[in-house]
Amino acid sequence: MPDFGELKTVDLRKIWPHEAANFTPWLAENIGALGKALGMELELTDSEADVGEFSLDLLAKDLGSGRNVVIENQLTATDHDHLGKLLTYAAGFNATAVIWLAESIRDEHRQALEWLNQRTTADTNFFGFFGVAVEVLQIDNSKPAFIFKPVVFPNEWQKRGGPSGGKSTSPRGEVYRQFFQTLIDELREKHKFTGARIGQPQSWYAFSSGVSGVPYSASFAQGGRIRVETYIGLGDAAQNKALFDRLFQNRSEIHAAFGEPLDWERLDERQGS
Repeated sequence: MPDFGELKTVDLRKIWPHEAANFTPWLAENIGALGKALGMELELTDSEADVGEFSLDLLAKDLGSGRNVVIENQLTATDHDHLGKLLTYAAGFNATAVIWLAESIRDEHRQALEWLNQRTTADTNFFGFFGVAVEVLQIDNSKPAFIFKPVVFPNEWQKRGGPSGGKSTSPRGEVYRQFFQTLIDELREKHKFTGARIGQPQSWYAFSSGVSGVPYSASFAQGGRIRVETYIGLGDAAQNKALFDRLFQNRSEIHAAFGEPLDWERLDERQGS
């Protein structure tokens, strides 16, 4: 007979004693896992980002759209105070999406998020509101394991599986979307490279490299070319050029590891490289 262990839920405070000092920094380091649970490629932009007199826990970028995502977290059940802050942060950062993480999503707040999602029209660039419950599980005395359990999704996410499903796109945009959907599915399912799930009707798609500000991307360029590149965009031109130069000095080793020569574009007239 199999010998089963006991699966139990661990109090979040035993893992992260303090929300700001412990949980938020941990979430910042594991933002990719949150994105994977939601089918997004999230990259951290800032922690404790100021909006007037308030501070947002985490500001991220959705690499698939290049737009802001605001993330607010709690180690307790959801409350009215955080709901109000979420709306303030969404407006302050012109967010693509709002993610609310908590130990549990109260029914009243679940209904509020669903009500807000119902009033998000498909012809805007705003995806909507996510409500995500955080759990930590353990079998007997094993190491604890975390899980993100999405409770509330934007309407189009549920109906079509992603943010662009309800929007009217041009024929060219639809071809782009289909191409990148195929690429994303293969990278996720065959190579375990990404947690992204939704292609966009645009000529590029970016993926996290594990280094903030230096994503991998595939894009259609002028002259009928398609490019796969590492873009250096740390937000400061001097830092970008210094990193480019350091990599360029080691180009022989990089070419050998890759298997063939690569094109190097320092782009002195631009901030990135």
